[in-house]
Amino acid sequence: MSNSTTFVRLNFLLAIVLIVSGLYLVKISYESRRLFAEIENAHGTERQLESDRRRLEAERQAQATHLRVESVASTKLGMRAATPANTQYVVDAGLAAAPANAPLTSQGSAAPTAVPAASGADPGASR
Repeated sequence: MSNSTTFVRLNFLLAIVLIVSGLYLVKISYESRRLFAEIENAHGTERQLESDRRRLEAERQAQATHLRVESVASTKLGMRAATPANTQYVVDAGLAAAPANAPLTSQGSAAPTAVPAASGADPGASR
């Protein structure tokens, strides 16, 4: 009888191991499905965010056009275009005292630099 009781105990132990293994398999399958659904939701959110990013980028580009900036500057900020009539020129005191045809020297350099005489052209036009 000892052989049959050992055999029964072994069968009982194997049945318990089989049941525990089956329950663990069910738990793992459930967890796998749950994680897969979570990944799919994350992909959906990613697509939505990418779509929103593209839309916002297009809106930003539309808001930053030259005509829109100029329109907002003039209407909301009261700014106006720079013209010679409303431009104030600031003259460096050191340059104002020197004659117009005097050579200029840069700091640390003794070589004179020639300055073209004013010909009536706007000095800022070449920049």
